[in-house]
Amino acid sequence: MYKKIGVVVADDGEFNPFIEKLENADNVGFFGRDCYKFAVNDVVVYAVHCGIGKVNSAAAAMYMYSLGCDTIFSFGYSGGISRVKKGEVVINDSFIEHDFDLTCLGYKLCEKPGQTYIYNADTKLVELVSSICPEAKIGLAVSGDCFVSNDELRDSLKTNFNAISCDMETAAIASVCHQTGMSFVAIRQISDDAGNDADSSYSEVAYSGDIAPADIILELIDKLA
Repeated sequence: MYKKIGVVVADDGEFNPFIEKLENADNVGFFGRDCYKFAVNDVVVYAVHCGIGKVNSAAAAMYMYSLGCDTIFSFGYSGGISRVKKGEVVINDSFIEHDFDLTCLGYKLCEKPGQTYIYNADTKLVELVSSICPEAKIGLAVSGDCFVSNDELRDSLKTNFNAISCDMETAAIASVCHQTGMSFVAIRQISDDAGNDADSSYSEVAYSGDIAPADIILELIDKLA
């Protein structure tokens, strides 16, 4: 089933530690950004440094689809919304774009007219990642084009969506995967509590080079190859 896998990563503090673990990877490029191609047994993997935000990540996901990928993994840092602490790993099994708002036109918050707006990860992939990292908590991710560093916004994301974490990419990738039929799962490490001091907390860990999901992704690829 798994012939080509795409790994989409936003920031260089997340991407570089992953690439440093690879052997025999070639940089094939992605419109001015890095995209490394490597193989594990019969599975071809593309790992792309997409840049921060929903547009960048969606563009990278579509590029992975154009290369023939049937599966996408994403990993990186996330803000913790509920039930998680700094340093913990989460597996996102569903995704919503929290900044999509047509409520003034009578739609539900985040609802997209005529479209699915709550996207689900591949159940088998979630189970497999959970077997690799059984201590990881599972829950919904909310994504938007803003770094959440505000107690009030964080609490509203908890109240409105019962989200476990927030980020700036995963729901956009999930949307592309839903439309194209690619399987998807996201693995994130909590860098901060998405509250008023989230920026300083994030800065402490963002470029530490110690991001656990990078190792989980490599083990996941090995199990699928």
